[in-house]
Amino acid sequence: MADGQVAELLLRRLEASDGGLDSAELAAELGMEHQAVVGAVKSLQALGEVIEAELRSTKHWELTAEGEEIAREGSHEARVFRSIPPEGLAQSELMRLPSGKVGFSKAMSNKWIRVDKSAADGPRVFRVVDSMEDEVQRRLQLVRGGQAEKLGEKERSELRKRKLLAEVTLKTYWVSKGSAFSTSISKQETELSPEMISSGSWRDRPFKPYNFLAHGVLPDSGHLHPLLKVRSQFRQIFLEMGFTEMPTDNFIESSFWNFDALFQPQQHPARDQHDTFFLRDPAEALQLPMDYVQRVKRTHSQGGYGSQGYKYNWKLDEARKNLLRTHTTSASARALYRLAQKKPFTPVKYFSIDRVFRNETLDATHLAEFHQIEGVVADHGLTLGHLMGVLREFFTKLGITQLRFKPAYNPYTEPSMEVFSYHQGQGRPWYWGGREVSGYYGLAWVPPLPCLYPTSQAHHLDPEPVPAVPRNSTRTARLFCPASAGLKKWVEVGNSGVFRPEMLLPMGLPENVSVIAWGLSLERPTMIKYGINNIRELVGHKVNLQMVYDSPLCRLDAEPRPPPTQEAA
Repeated sequence: MADGQVAELLLRRLEASDGGLDSAELAAELGMEHQAVVGAVKSLQALGEVIEAELRSTKHWELTAEGEEIAREGSHEARVFRSIPPEGLAQSELMRLPSGKVGFSKAMSNKWIRVDKSAADGPRVFRVVDSMEDEVQRRLQLVRGGQAEKLGEKERSELRKRKLLAEVTLKTYWVSKGSAFSTSISKQETELSPEMISSGSWRDRPFKPYNFLAHGVLPDSGHLHPLLKVRSQFRQIFLEMGFTEMPTDNFIESSFWNFDALFQPQQHPARDQHDTFFLRDPAEALQLPMDYVQRVKRTHSQGGYGSQGYKYNWKLDEARKNLLRTHTTSASARALYRLAQKKPFTPVKYFSIDRVFRNETLDATHLAEFHQIEGVVADHGLTLGHLMGVLREFFTKLGITQLRFKPAYNPYTEPSMEVFSYHQGQGRPWYWGGREVSGYYGLAWVPPLPCLYPTSQAHHLDPEPVPAVPRNSTRTARLFCPASAGLKKWVEVGNSGVFRPEMLLPMGLPENVSVIAWGLSLERPTMIKYGINNIRELVGHKVNLQMVYDSPLCRLDAEPRPPPTQEAA
């Protein structure tokens, strides 16, 4: 039946009724689907004040498919009981029955049957009682007959645990006559045509009113991953600080640029296969700047530039080995070498953001493939104080103000420092339809909202409601999922130091030039900013793609604004 015919039937029934109609009852009377009546109600609502419709919700109990079967044929335990003859039945044969496994355990708990394990042909099942009452079937038949209220809460709960009973919420409309009620439906015009204007017929035609509050259809578009959002912010901060981006387009690097040029000895543990991914094909780099290679070899094996070196037999074959770069410092070494070839020396500030690879053990904060951010400043007379000042300025622009520096060791920097930030966490905001939801304190109650990250073990589906506040308050608040409150500990966010002379001077840089550098991963600041506790929820095959859609724009320097102190009178 078409929607127009259903709407006409509804109007005629409504005209004959005294007060109103229930959409579910009308659907039952007309012998049609309830959804068809709901569609007619909504089409009549679009015509204006023809009808008034009030949405109502009612709950009732319904049998599941298994519950319907048991109501007809009896419970599993009853069927098992009836299948056992007076002389008993082998337990193995009983278990092959359709209701055997479930019915056996229930019948045993009801003490309807027993097992004789001393039987000659194996365990045998016998009846304990001559007859039994199938209470499960009787209760389900009561529900099917519309008498679910005769069951106690405990009985309903037991049936629900066995997935025989389900509580269903039915949403219906209570339909009554509107101020412009009429049994004749006149279609409202939605467009004003040139013919209507020329003929003047528009004066006698009803037009559908405009809804100026209706939202437009959101255009289909892509969504940036949180890592890309944070990366763009990092890049913008570097550019604002006057840095120039280095080329980092070579994931495959030679051991020379990745290790040897950084004054890292060839027997260093980081160069083992359990820490680095080496390539099988091509296995070796063919082109290296040999004059520079000779200076690096001499510094490693014999010393120089005020250093005694490592005193070992440096091998060119080891330096030629190709690998997946373990840090972007190899790109920094290439950039500094190119800088040293330019005369006279000019101070520079470089940065890079790109992918690196390490043979790491995967856990909540480590991956084998991640992004590294690196900053390098080369100038005359730079010291550790300059490095700490630049780091504080850099991280402050990121919105990270709680910093600690810890002495560390790096083969190519001296002195060296690890940088730690406190992972406080402010909770992740709830988002609805891709927009952040704010609770207005002017309301007497802010209802609880569902968390849209249910797949994460760090989140839950039933957050606590926001307490009520005075109605005269004008403040607003952001709503956060309490399960994303942060790690509550200091987390390493970067490494830093002053490049050693044994690294810089063989390149050809002047002796009075110092280079300060720092590096950090892109993933950890993103976790801190977005309140993510497990890096595998950010990168990898376990990522919830809905997170990409729901995550807000990244403003690394933007903290939640404090609410106004002025109260409404």
